[in-house]
Amino acid sequence: MNLDLLKIANKKFKSRLIVGTGKYKNMQECAKAIKISGAQIVTVAVRRVNISDTSKPILMDYIDPKKIMYLPNTAGCFTSKDALRTLRLAREIGGWKIVKLEVLGDKKNLFPDMIETLKSTEVLTKEGFKVMVYCNDDPLMCKRLENSGAAAIMPLAAPIGSGLGIQNKTNIKILRNQTKVPLIIDAGIGQASDAVEAMELGCDAVLINTAIAKAKNPFQMAESMKYAVISGRKSFLSGRIIPNLRGSASTTNKGLI
Repeated sequence: MNLDLLKIANKKFKSRLIVGTGKYKNMQECAKAIKISGAQIVTVAVRRVNISDTSKPILMDYIDPKKIMYLPNTAGCFTSKDALRTLRLAREIGGWKIVKLEVLGDKKNLFPDMIETLKSTEVLTKEGFKVMVYCNDDPLMCKRLENSGAAAIMPLAAPIGSGLGIQNKTNIKILRNQTKVPLIIDAGIGQASDAVEAMELGCDAVLINTAIAKAKNPFQMAESMKYAVISGRKSFLSGRIIPNLRGSASTTNKGLI
């Protein structure tokens, strides 16, 4: 059976839903939501989530890194220097080389600083990291990131945590046509239909945190996102009909009485 697998760097995954580990009420809730979602990759904010101090509740006691891949990220970093230090620390702590880079440009809207992001990507790839990059949906900058060796391009749909859904479908379509590495929507997903739309546009995966963690029922939302991603992917692979402003009868005129 030919499985439709998500391929990132040298890893393969059945699930195309990536889930964040922040904003939950506690680690128990986080672990349960992730299990229900079926995600095989979880993002971990190295500067915020405890992954090394065994005197306090530690994420690894709730989410087994042998079963689910940890994706260390640089959430909260506003300079290339901070981001590089954070990911080098992650490599020392857990040996992680597949990482998620985000270098933010402002504290209000949390948009990426693309100059610092590009500079960081170039350094990290030379150091042997496989870098999945949070970025704007700018096709020119995304191509530069890809050319610098990025393992995945991760454009925002909308500001982090906003839940606004995809604001610029045209740019996402352009990115799909030009991007040879995995294209993953990161930030701004608010509900299941947003995840479906991202996948129907041809994205390889979506990353969701706030929409699940802050939902009134995070477990039900996690399940909803799981099936939304599956549905959207199947829809994209099926090949939609060509849109037409005129009606078209479902049956032929042949043999009319």
